[in-house]
Amino acid sequence: MYSHNIIKYGNGGKEMELIKRMIKKETVFVISFLLALISSFIVLPSEKYFNYIDFRVLAILLGLMLIMSAMKRIGIFDRICAFLLSKIKNSRQLVYVLVMLCFFSSMLITNDVALVAFVPFAIYALKTSGLEHKAIFTVVMQTIAANLGSMLLPSGNPQNLYLYNLSEMGYVDFILLMLPYTVLSFILLTLIIFIFCKKEPVAKIENKKLLHYKSSEKIKIMVYMLLFMVGIMTVCRFVPFWIFLAGTAVLIAVLDIKAFYDADYFLLLTFTCFFIFIGNIGSIQAVRDYLQSLVNGREVLAGVISSQFISNVPAALMLSGFTKNYSALIIGTDIGGLGTLIASMASLISYKSFCVSFDGKDGKNTKGRYLLMFSYYNVIFLICLAALYIITGK
Repeated sequence: MYSHNIIKYGNGGKEMELIKRMIKKETVFVISFLLALISSFIVLPSEKYFNYIDFRVLAILLGLMLIMSAMKRIGIFDRICAFLLSKIKNSRQLVYVLVMLCFFSSMLITNDVALVAFVPFAIYALKTSGLEHKAIFTVVMQTIAANLGSMLLPSGNPQNLYLYNLSEMGYVDFILLMLPYTVLSFILLTLIIFIFCKKEPVAKIENKKLLHYKSSEKIKIMVYMLLFMVGIMTVCRFVPFWIFLAGTAVLIAVLDIKAFYDADYFLLLTFTCFFIFIGNIGSIQAVRDYLQSLVNGREVLAGVISSQFISNVPAALMLSGFTKNYSALIIGTDIGGLGTLIASMASLISYKSFCVSFDGKDGKNTKGRYLLMFSYYNVIFLICLAALYIITGK
């Protein structure tokens, strides 16, 4: 009996450890779950809960995540990176290519996937080239580039997809809305790299193995690219979301079932919990009226400030329930991804990747220098983009 209790206690200890890890890793989900749970005691669960949930957004998100997971597993992003790096002549070019890979790819594959794909490769390339001392600057610029490049298209990040769907604006209208901010971001990134990144000689980086594909891989790539195009058509409302998700799930299950393992299901659960919370709060007229009075006319400011504390995806979900000015909210939550480390959850991806790669080297000093440089450049970009909004008024 005594030994049984020890085993029981031991298992309980493991379970507690797993719970602690989940809370630490999925903090935003835990917060959203608690908010949904608390609000359900105020507005009791009923059939209208299903009306709160935007299944179209969830379906498109899941479909795109599966496609990106499958593409990553087959090494498409590594190969693209390897090909570009094989043309590099100096350190400035190397840094610029690594940063712009994140900037332009994030428009299509989302900011978090861009960072997952290219930050580890960037660190590897810098170490191989003897440019390890440029790692902090490069990864910080990559993070900013991914967060800002993803602004341009509705499919660039989760909050864009959600707010685009909610606003029912045209695809071209969305691009025109965010184009000035994207162009300014590109100019700022280019200027900063060319001013602060000195030229140094670099050994040519080649990996011929990465530049070739097997016949079976070529077929998979063609299918994934076709699915991605259908995904964009679904975002543009040309294809029903359930057809896109069903087709994507079946084809990827046949071609690479393990791609399902890498999808961010906690993000989908986070969206669902926030949908329920927002729906419940919106059902309480007095609370709804008060929050609307706070947000209306201040959507950009509210988006930027709230993003600093809860990140821009939850901020978009929460604030969308209390305003109809979705254009301003898109701008606010997109540029709100700049600032603190948690302003965009994608920023945590590159930070964790950096910490893993440089664990034990300079210890906290390296992490401290990263956070200092991250905060410094994020504030600069945030001020510049906020100034653009103030000047243009849109």
